[in-house]
Amino acid sequence: MKRKLLWKLCLIIAIGLVAFFYALSALTSKTEEGMSFIADKDRNQLKAWGKQVEQLYLSNQHDQLEALLESIRTTENTRVSVVRFKIEHLAGEKPEKHIVGAYHFGRSVDWKIHLYFEYNPIMELPFKSSTGSFLIQLPERMRPGTYWRTTRLLMQIIAPMAVLILLSILLYRHIITPLKQLDKATTAFSKGDFDVRVRKHLGSRNDELSHLATTFDQMASRIGQLISNQRQLISDLSHELRTPLTRLDIAVESFEERESQYHLDRIARESQHIRKLVEDTLTLAWLENEEPIIQQEDVDLVDLLDVLIEDAKFEFPDRNISLDTPSNALIQNTSHRALCPAIENIIRNALRYTPKGKYVWVKLTQANDYYCIEIIDQGPGIPEQYLDRIFNPFFRVDNSRMAENDSFGLGLALAKRHLNSVRGTVTAKNETLEGLSVVIMIPIS
Repeated sequence: MKRKLLWKLCLIIAIGLVAFFYALSALTSKTEEGMSFIADKDRNQLKAWGKQVEQLYLSNQHDQLEALLESIRTTENTRVSVVRFKIEHLAGEKPEKHIVGAYHFGRSVDWKIHLYFEYNPIMELPFKSSTGSFLIQLPERMRPGTYWRTTRLLMQIIAPMAVLILLSILLYRHIITPLKQLDKATTAFSKGDFDVRVRKHLGSRNDELSHLATTFDQMASRIGQLISNQRQLISDLSHELRTPLTRLDIAVESFEERESQYHLDRIARESQHIRKLVEDTLTLAWLENEEPIIQQEDVDLVDLLDVLIEDAKFEFPDRNISLDTPSNALIQNTSHRALCPAIENIIRNALRYTPKGKYVWVKLTQANDYYCIEIIDQGPGIPEQYLDRIFNPFFRVDNSRMAENDSFGLGLALAKRHLNSVRGTVTAKNETLEGLSVVIMIPIS
C-alpha cells in the first residue's frame, strides 16, 4: 500500500496552511498599511493650521499666533509649537542643499503612522518661504488605525481559527464519509443483507479507505457466496437423502416381514449410497469454503491418464476408450491429489452416459502455456441452456443422460473445484452430431 491517504492529507494540510498564512500575512500587511495613513480630512486640517501659523509668523503677528496655538492646544488637547532650525556645517563633507532641506524635526503628514507606537508622533508642517516649521503632536482623534486592534485580532486569531476549523471539517468529512458507508454496510451485512457493497459509493477516490472498501466488498461477496452455497448445499443434501432413506425404510419393513438376502443387500447398498453422498458433499463443502493448501509437485499427465484409462477400462469393459497423448506432458508445481479425482470424475461421467459398445475419446494436447485434455463421449448430450449449470452441485438434467445411474450430481462439481485449486478450468460443449465434449485446461507451471 502506497499510503495515498497520508500523502494526500499531508499535501492538503501543507499547501493549504502555507498558502493561507502567506495570504494572511500579505493581507495583514496591506490592511495595516492602508490603516496607517492619516485621513484626508485630518491631513487637510493639519495643513490648514500650518498655513495659518506660517502667515501669522511671517507677518509678525505674534499675539494672534500665540492665540491660535493656544486654541489648537486647548481644543485638541495636544502640544504645538513653531520652531526654526539652521544646520551648521562643522566637519566632513559639506551637505548639499537638497539634503539639508530633507532634514525634519517631525513626521510629514503624508507619511504612514506606526500603529504600534504608544505615544502619538510629532507632525511637522514646514514653512515654504522660510526655515521655520509648525510642530504638533498628532491629536488623538486624528490618529489612524482606530479599529486596528480589533482588525488585528480578527485577522491573526479569529480568521486562522475559522480556517483551521473549516479545514478540519473538510478533512473529517473526507475521512468519515467512507467510514460511514462501511458502518452502514457492516450493519446491513450483520442483518443478513449479503448483497450490500461499499466501493461503488466512493466514486473515483483511490486511497487506503477505497482499498478498505474494496476489501470489504470482496469479503462480503465471498461470505455471501459461502452462505448461499451452504444453504443450497443443505437443501440439496436433505433432498438427496430422502430417496435412499425411504428405500431403507421399505427394505427394513420388508425384511421384518420376511427374511431375505435381497433386502439385506439392498440395505447395504443404500447405506453405501448414503455414505458416498455424505462424503462427496463434505468434500465439496470443504473445497468451496476453504482455501486448500496444495502440496506442490511435478505431475506427468501422460502417466496419470494411462493409469486412469486403465482403471476406467476395468470398470467399464463394455465401452471403448481411445487415448491420444504425446510422449510426455510434465506439469510443474501442481497437485496429483487434485488432478487425479478431477480428471477421473470427468472420464467416468463420460463413460457412464456412453451406450455400450460406443466410444469415449481422450485427447491431450498443448496450447501455449496450458495442457488441454478433451474428453468426448457418444452420449445423449446436454441441452444448450444447461451447459453452464452441469458443474453446479446436485444439478441433474431430466433426460436419458441421467437415467439408470446412481449419480448424485456431485462428480462434475467436485472436478471443477479440484481443478480450480490448481488454477485449471473446465468447460463443456455439445458435439455436432452426438455426445458431449468436456475441455480441461491446466497451466503447465
